[in-house]
Amino acid sequence: MADRRGGDQNGTPNEGNMSVREAGRKGGKTTRARYGAEFFQEIGAKGGKAVSERYSNEHFREIGRKGGRRVAELIARAKELPEHDER
Repeated sequence: MADRRGGDQNGTPNEGNMSVREAGRKGGKTTRARYGAEFFQEIGAKGGKAVSERYSNEHFREIGRKGGRRVAELIARAKELPEHDER
């Protein structure tokens, strides 16, 4: 993710600018302070319901299988790495 604090393309500092991540965090905290944590639960439930109405069960099964295969692949790759002594 791009971080704009380091400087622009010419190398000059962009003081006062914030990254997209920082802006999102600030907006989320402001929204939580204004509406409460329950607000996020409600909009999350609405979004989840809308998505479940839009896509079939087979769609969710397929993305679940893809995720499971990816996790299995990452675990297998990690097992192939040389072990590290974590002392």
